[in-house]
Amino acid sequence: MDSNKAKQQKLQRRHGRVRSKVKGALAKPRLSVFRSSRGMFLQLIDDLSGQTLASVGVKEVKAAGKKIDLSREMGKLLAAKAKDKNIKRVVFDRGAYKYHGRVKAVAEGAREGGLEF
Repeated sequence: MDSNKAKQQKLQRRHGRVRSKVKGALAKPRLSVFRSSRGMFLQLIDDLSGQTLASVGVKEVKAAGKKIDLSREMGKLLAAKAKDKNIKRVVFDRGAYKYHGRVKAVAEGAREGGLEF
């Protein structure tokens, strides 16, 4: 088996374990984190209707600096967009990633911006 294919299968298995426990609704949407080597994307998703309520990409952040600092700012920006839509509580979906580094910085930034989870 190709090592990249095995890595993808492990990633999908971890993501499935997390997603089986995390569900979002309109009152408490899911804050989904997608991390790549080039950037990061955050979404607030209502799983019942299958709609994205708000999203933030790394290019929307005006600040420059380290990836962790950008991640914290992205969390704050998403929290501001959520406040505009009267969303105060969310469920955090870290995907297949560890709660460490950029993913943790997003969570801390969102909490600083006023989201509860």
